Amino acid sequence: MSAGLDRWGYKDKQGAVANSTVTMSFSGKYQMESHDNFESFMEAVGLPDELIQEGKDIKSISEIEETGDHFKVTVTTGTKILTNSFTIGQETELESPTGEKVNSVVMREGNKLTAILNGIEYVTELTDANTLINTMTLSGMSYKRTSKRM
Repeated sequence: MSAGLDRWGYKDKQGAVANSTVTMSFSGKYQMESHDNFESFMEAVGLPDELIQEGKDIKSISEIEETGDHFKVTVTTGTKILTNSFTIGQETELESPTGEKVNSVVMREGNKLTAILNGIEYVTELTDANTLINTMTLSGMSYKRTSKRM
């Protein structure tokens, strides 16, 4: 018998769970708990020093609205509010952390959203129902922000 199949050829409960990928909804509010390499990365992408100093100790809040393939993402860091709306797989104008407007396509693979803006790879991943990890990578240097659902 194949693994995960009962004697009649149907998936048993254990096999069904092990072989399925559950896609979770990104919808919700998340508060940053920790971040790694913020100052160095933001300096490398050209964020002004005063904004780096202002933002390094602020616990940003991300709010994500997911409706089918359409997303609205609002990140509030102190008094700065960054909002991007997009549809998976369609080119759209997105605002980068430096304030530039850039055309990009956001793709989804399971619980991971990816996009490239001005050479920076953005990955937003739900690692479990309550943990959101954002990673930005440029020329081998990465910034990682971990947030928890509120």
